[in-house]
Amino acid sequence: MHGDIGRRTQLLDAVLAAVIGAAVALAAVAASAPGVLDLLLVAAGSLALAAHRRAPRAVLAVTTLCMSAYVLHAHPGTWAAFPVLVAVHAAARSGHRAAGVAAGGVFLAGYVVVLLATTTDTRDSVERSLLLLGWFLCAGVTGLIDKNWQAYLRQTEQRALDAERTREETALRRAGEERLRIARELHDSLTHSISIVKLQAGVAVHLARKRGAEVEPALLAIQEAGGEAMRELRATLEVLRTDAAEPGPGLDRMGELAERARAAGISLAVTSEGRVRPLPADVDRAAYRIVQEALTNVARHADRAGTTVRIGYTAGSLVVSVDDQGPCGPGDTVTPGTGLTGMRERVTALGGTLVVAPRAGGGLSVRAELPLTGAARQPGRAAT
Repeated sequence: MHGDIGRRTQLLDAVLAAVIGAAVALAAVAASAPGVLDLLLVAAGSLALAAHRRAPRAVLAVTTLCMSAYVLHAHPGTWAAFPVLVAVHAAARSGHRAAGVAAGGVFLAGYVVVLLATTTDTRDSVERSLLLLGWFLCAGVTGLIDKNWQAYLRQTEQRALDAERTREETALRRAGEERLRIARELHDSLTHSISIVKLQAGVAVHLARKRGAEVEPALLAIQEAGGEAMRELRATLEVLRTDAAEPGPGLDRMGELAERARAAGISLAVTSEGRVRPLPADVDRAAYRIVQEALTNVARHADRAGTTVRIGYTAGSLVVSVDDQGPCGPGDTVTPGTGLTGMRERVTALGGTLVVAPRAGGGLSVRAELPLTGAARQPGRAAT
C-alpha cells in the first residue's frame, strides 16, 4: 500500500511539473518569440520539479540556474520566477532554508540586473523587484508552514499508535491477571475435589482387593478418569500461568480414550477412513475433544449405549462422526448444554461445520467437519 501511495505521489509530482513547464512556455510564447534555447531552459527548469521530494536541493539548483539563464537571455516578465518559487517552497519544506534563501537571492539578483539593463523606469523596476521579493518570502514561509504541518501530522499519528499500543498492553495485562485468577480458582476448587474423588476411588479399589472381592469396572473407570482429569487440569493450569499454546491430547491418544469409555460400560467401536496422516495441532486437539465430549454425553444421557466413532481423512478436511444407539428418537429436540456449546465453538473457530441431530434409526449423531487448509500450520499427530 505504501508503494502504491509513493507511485501515486511521484505521478502527481510529474504531472505538476509538466503543467508548470507548459504554463511558463505558453507565457513565454505569448510575451515574445522564444528561441529553442529559451524553451529548453524553461523545460529543464520546470520538469526538474518532478523530483523535488527526492532531491530538493539538486532540483533547487537546477531550476534556479536554468531559469536565471533564461531571464538573462530572454528578459521575460516576473512569471519566469514561478518554477524557482516552487523549488524554494520545496526546499524550505524539506528543511533546507539556507539553500532556498540563496537560490532566491541568486535569481532575484539576476532579474534585477536584467531590469536595470533593459528598463529606464526606476519605479517599475523597484516594484517588480519588491514583488518578486515578496513572492520568495511567501514561498519560504509556506514551505516552513507545510513542514511544521507534516511534522504535526506525524506526531499525531505516532501518538495514536502509542495510545493503541498502550491499550493493547493494558488489555494483555488484564487478560494475564484474569488468567492467573482463573488458575487460582481452578486449583483451589477443582484440584481438591478431583483429588478427593481419585483418592476415594483408590481406597475403594484397595479395600475390595484386600477383601478378595471383584473390583467393579465402573470403580476402576472412576479411578482412571480421576487421574486423567488431574493430568489435564495441571496442564491447563500451567498454560493459564505461562500463556503458552492451548494444551491437550490429540488423536494419538484415541486408544486411551476408547479404553476409558469401554471401562465405563460403553460398547465402543472406532474406525478410521482415508489415508491417516499428521494433522495441524489445533485440528488434532479439536477432534479429540469432540470425541471426548460426545462419549461423555453418551455416558450421561444415552445410558452407555453402543457407539461408533469414525475418523475420516479427506483431501482438505477431517471428518469426525460419533453415532450412538441411545434413546433419542427422530424428531426429538437436542438441547445444547455447555459441552455441545464448547464443541461448536471449537469447530467454528477452525472454520468447520458441526451437525448434532437424532438418527433416523434412533440415537444421536454428532458429525464435525474440520478444514485443514485454514487451520494453524503446526504439525500435529495422526490417529492410531
